[in-house]
Amino acid sequence: MWWFQQGLSFLPSALVIWTAAAFIFSYITAITLHHVDPALPYISDTGTVAPEKCLFGVMLNIAAVLCVATVYVRYKQVHALSPEEPRIIKLNKAGLALGLLSCLGLSVVANFQKTTVFAAHICGAVLTFGLGSFYMFVQTILSYKMQPKIHSKQIFWIRLMVVIWCGVSAFSMLTCSSLLYSGHFGSDIVQKLHWNPEDKGYVLHIITTAAEWSMSFSFFGFFLTYIRDFQKISLRVEANLQGLTLYDTAPGLINSERTHLLSKDT
Repeated sequence: MWWFQQGLSFLPSALVIWTAAAFIFSYITAITLHHVDPALPYISDTGTVAPEKCLFGVMLNIAAVLCVATVYVRYKQVHALSPEEPRIIKLNKAGLALGLLSCLGLSVVANFQKTTVFAAHICGAVLTFGLGSFYMFVQTILSYKMQPKIHSKQIFWIRLMVVIWCGVSAFSMLTCSSLLYSGHFGSDIVQKLHWNPEDKGYVLHIITTAAEWSMSFSFFGFFLTYIRDFQKISLRVEANLQGLTLYDTAPGLINSERTHLLSKDT
């Protein structure tokens, strides 16, 4: 049996691979068609112009579904491992809510381009990166509380390092983007897809985009830490029938009523 066939480990693997593929394919398409510059464009800029925006939207919507499944399985796993710990239960529910909202934000980012509906795109980005970062932080706290009884300390330290990586990237991106979009570098920043080193704010732009890509990679790294945990869990769907047919009334009763009525008419 291959490693990805054990339990539900294919879920976080598929999430990371599929999302990375969405970024790569959109980037290659946008670069080939000269819609963006090769040097560190915004991730969303690679999905702004057709045809790459169609590919970007479809693939990220599927990634959002995979993310929902991954977040839910993690929630059920923690719930099953610590069913009588009040603090863990509360943190686990908070993690579920944060994770699902982050998945919603990913879908919003995919369907509302920065150059068309900027406000909706920014809201989606805040949900994805902002609440997604808090989700990672909550899961790291859960890992701390569950070690060494449930799993080793090593996985906690790995997740903590990834969360610190994410936090540094988020701080850099937030700081530089706030300066870049403050209005001192022109009013067409939102619509700008091509940058030259001579442009005002070019350094801030590069730092912001580098931090965005770095933050995305930190998300990939965090979900990859789920692979080993998900090898130890499987979910089963059980069908409970409420009757032998799908009629509101049993067919035998219907036929007997019809027979009774026909006999009266004759």
